[in-house]
Amino acid sequence: MSDAVEINFDGLVGPTHNYAGLAQGNLASRRHAGLISNPREAALQGLEKMKASRDAGFPQAVLPPQQRPDMGLLHRLGYRGAPEDVLPRVGSESPELLYAACSAAAMWTANAATITPSRDTLDSRVHVTPANMQSALHRSIETAQTARTLKAIFADDRYFAHHPALPATPWFSDEGAANHTRLCAHHGGPGVHLFVHGDPAPDTLAAPTHHRPRQTLRACRALARQHGLSDQQTVFAQQHPEAIDAGVFHNDVICVGNGPVLLYHERAFLEERAVLEALRDRLAARSDGQPLIPIRVPEEAVTLEAAVASYLFNSQLLSRDDGSMTLVVPGECESDEAVWMTIQNLLLGGNNPISEVVVRDVKQSMRNGGGPACLRLRVVLDEAERQAMSGRVMLDDGLYQHLVQWVERHYRDRLTLEDLADPQLAHESLAALQELTDLLALGSIYPFQLEGVA
Repeated sequence: MSDAVEINFDGLVGPTHNYAGLAQGNLASRRHAGLISNPREAALQGLEKMKASRDAGFPQAVLPPQQRPDMGLLHRLGYRGAPEDVLPRVGSESPELLYAACSAAAMWTANAATITPSRDTLDSRVHVTPANMQSALHRSIETAQTARTLKAIFADDRYFAHHPALPATPWFSDEGAANHTRLCAHHGGPGVHLFVHGDPAPDTLAAPTHHRPRQTLRACRALARQHGLSDQQTVFAQQHPEAIDAGVFHNDVICVGNGPVLLYHERAFLEERAVLEALRDRLAARSDGQPLIPIRVPEEAVTLEAAVASYLFNSQLLSRDDGSMTLVVPGECESDEAVWMTIQNLLLGGNNPISEVVVRDVKQSMRNGGGPACLRLRVVLDEAERQAMSGRVMLDDGLYQHLVQWVERHYRDRLTLEDLADPQLAHESLAALQELTDLLALGSIYPFQLEGVA
């Protein structure tokens, strides 16, 4: 796989982007609940981030938003009829249910699935498992559409293997690649897979006391089995309970890895030393002696609270052809003096491959608790696998311009929670998605196209 590259699939922000504060344990989401959102600005910010990455030489692709409001959910819960009949009634009787049905949280595609490159699998195919997201109603309704979308893009079964989501129970709670990191000497080489869970491991009773963990060890092990990963290819680590209680709801809020580099906060893992030793041993064995390059950020430099507020570790870490790396951080990092000093002194000034820090404005996403890393799903593909992809999802100048124009035609620049009960918003969203599937050449992937469920 010498021609393998990592492609970042960013989620397009949907037309119903709102601040309902639905995410348990996500402090930013709860803090901004009830604010007026700007779906148009959110989508354009996301597209600008994608284009900047693509212009810098990093392969970039897009994933479409999901159909919202999810009328199928409301119908299953006993609300019958067209949007004109259902949405005002739900908004009056059960506004929290309406917020869930209108959630645009699928924009954070780091939660969409766990994907293993063909270099690491027994059958030399790319393996895909959509996340069940069972810990919250508004995320659990994403799974079926995620599976349809990924199967539409990665349709050729000579190259891609699709698995069903894990059983949607607390035992197998799975929130996707936000809790999975692949470390390697280079993207086309063999990798070591770090799976991070929040529930107590069998040999420890340490657990968070304020927020429930969203990823389980059972789920991590099941994903590894589905994808045919051996013990020599995997490390399972428990997230530090103090981090979860501080608002680190996913591992990618406290740790980011790329190539042989692991950038992490000192309270990312319950057993830090054991995790690093296991990663060192497996990476060296798998990659002809490639050393792990850990970059540890101590609490005295950046507190857990500052890490969560700034989303320093929810940054993108991207490899350049010369072996150097670019760190893409949200603007909130620049606003925190301690965080910004750490970036300048520890990261840029340290003995590591990070040679550039780029600041991106994703405020509309950040207010709901999603930074640059939340917005992307990383997929390593070789040339044949790239050629086997379906649809027009790889970003280029033409697609970027078309998507910007599409957003400006269809998206509102002001959305309140009360607006979610407006049937006209539902019709606007369906019109937008119909045009988008044509634009992306994905065919019929949405319920209203397949089943007539508007």
